[in-house]
Amino acid sequence: MNRLLVLEMIRQHRPVSRAEVSKLSGMSATAIGRIVGDLIEGGLVRETDQYSSGVGRRATMLDIDIHSILSVGVEVDRNVAKIGLIDLDGNIVAQRRYELDRSSAQPEPIIGMIADAVGGLAGEQGLDMSKLIGVGVGMPGVMDPASGTAVFSAQMGWSNVTFAPMLAEKLGLPVVLDNDLKVKALGESGTAAISGDSKTALISIGSGVGSAIVIEGKIYRGANNIAGEIGHSTIDPNGKLCECGKRGCLQTYITDLAMLQEAGQIKPVASIAELVALMKSGETWADNIIDRACTYIAITINNVVCTYNPDTIVMAGSFIDIDPEILERVRGKLKEFIWEPFVGTFQLTRSRLGEQAIMIGAAKLALQQYLGNGLIQQ
Repeated sequence: MNRLLVLEMIRQHRPVSRAEVSKLSGMSATAIGRIVGDLIEGGLVRETDQYSSGVGRRATMLDIDIHSILSVGVEVDRNVAKIGLIDLDGNIVAQRRYELDRSSAQPEPIIGMIADAVGGLAGEQGLDMSKLIGVGVGMPGVMDPASGTAVFSAQMGWSNVTFAPMLAEKLGLPVVLDNDLKVKALGESGTAAISGDSKTALISIGSGVGSAIVIEGKIYRGANNIAGEIGHSTIDPNGKLCECGKRGCLQTYITDLAMLQEAGQIKPVASIAELVALMKSGETWADNIIDRACTYIAITINNVVCTYNPDTIVMAGSFIDIDPEILERVRGKLKEFIWEPFVGTFQLTRSRLGEQAIMIGAAKLALQQYLGNGLIQQ
């Protein structure tokens, strides 16, 4: 993580001297010298022809070559697969998107599709495959990053699929697999000393409810990599029956399906977009359904704030993205629920990366693995 931090500092402040990196990071000059040496040896950082000005001995400045290496970011979901080549600035150099159906949304076809896409994208960009340092994959469900196994994914219909080892064998590259929301949160988060955000929480509301926490650049996983399943936190022990078998789970109140089922008691409503349109047309009952969902979201934010004390909360998911008014309504309700000591301690925002966040976050995870376990490991 120190290597990643130093690399981020050089990227953000380039060109920059070793002394300035030491000052920004709070690490000793000796530690910075060793880490910078590793990064130079690995080809990620280079010394420039520029020198620092001011009092004292002139120091050689450091820069990065953002295209010296590339990571591959992959998002796999029930209906879509996205594969992108991502540079050290987090920019998408090239990407492909594939629509999936029942026959193609199986492990072997998807692995073949990803392998073909990676080779094709590298060829189109005139890149040698040796520039690709690894692949990160984000997928819905319970993932085991240590073994690269998709333990259970209801969306994909998979159970105990050793996806990462299979893809690694096909591509000849290291592959790391993780839950989609966790890598999305990683993509949205900054590095602590650069952005000031040492704890970033992501809350996603849509077809399901989930969250993820990134603490000082690292995904918080919990004991079994299932931390963040707030959709099954209990709101009312006498409430609606959830698909998990418990009553009163949060997701029985604020998922798309929950709201549409409630709307169906008044009239058939086909989508959340239609429900929002009915709200805007003045239908009081539609406004009440959305308002109650926003209330529960505000309660959820308070619970996350009280538990993790994050600097930033990123709101994502189809319900949040459908209309800017939704997040503003949630923001307006926070004053009713945020405990006073936490007022003003965090920033509430929507996703800055949008639909590319999982792909970019997965590539960032692959870069972290490379810096920790790859070419420049001590």
